[in-house]
Amino acid sequence: MEKKYKGDVKRRFHAWSNLIKSHKKLPIEKKLSSTNKFFNVFQFQSDAVYKGAGDYWKTPDEFIVDASGDCEDFSIAKYFTLLAMGVPMEKLRITYVKSLRLDQAHMILAYYKTPDAEPLILDNLEPRILPASQRPDLIPVYSFNGDGLWLAKQRERDKYLGQNRLSKWQRVIERIKQMGKRP
Repeated sequence: MEKKYKGDVKRRFHAWSNLIKSHKKLPIEKKLSSTNKFFNVFQFQSDAVYKGAGDYWKTPDEFIVDASGDCEDFSIAKYFTLLAMGVPMEKLRITYVKSLRLDQAHMILAYYKTPDAEPLILDNLEPRILPASQRPDLIPVYSFNGDGLWLAKQRERDKYLGQNRLSKWQRVIERIKQMGKRP
């Protein structure tokens, strides 16, 4: 897809590709911080502005082309970038939360060092990567990745609900495949 573009878009794709290649062997902390910084410079744009869509989840390529998107787009791009750097899928979950600061639904990416660890939060609204306990403004509702879907539970381990069949997620995966890429 990137070969069709020129100028700033081509530079963004080149920078993204270099980010992935240069970070494959670096420590996880560097992968997380560099990925978060790379995407957090993109502009927030609501789905209502983007093609008048009600709730459209962009592929990483679409997000890079536009250099803008909403919270789902930031989280999805970070998720696939970290996977490409070699971070295991089971350590990453895109998490749907209630943002008390915004008083609305929001989406972030959570990194789990171990299955029972407190996750680190990558968020387009907060430049710092913080443990979930330092983000009392976020109330988790559910989380997902390519392996499954989890219901958030208070004070205990999230409940695994099975295979991820979220329709918007499935559409993102299908569009990535149509671009000739591996999700």
